[in-house]
Amino acid sequence: MATIQDFEQLDIRTGTITACEPFSQARKPAYKLTIDFGPDVGIKRSSAQITALYAPEQLVGRQVLGVVNFPSRVVAGFLSEVLVLGVYAPDGVVLVGADRPVPDGLRLG
Repeated sequence: MATIQDFEQLDIRTGTITACEPFSQARKPAYKLTIDFGPDVGIKRSSAQITALYAPEQLVGRQVLGVVNFPSRVVAGFLSEVLVLGVYAPDGVVLVGADRPVPDGLRLG
């Protein structure tokens, strides 16, 4: 079982996707996302396997939640700096976000 202290170690923030491009080098279909997490965290990039339910033009301007304090990972030569949150649905990954617009960089808590 996880503890509240485990949860408090995660830094989950709101961010707005500012750019999205296909990630053809990835083994599984994915996008390269550029996300603005506000002035404290800044602009970060992420590889996201969300192509089944989203087209790039649907993602730019969309607000998401992401874990910003995991170590970066190199995915097919691309530095993925944050983990964008989503839930696995039968048709693909559904992104998680606030139910109304909020400032970028707010912390989930």
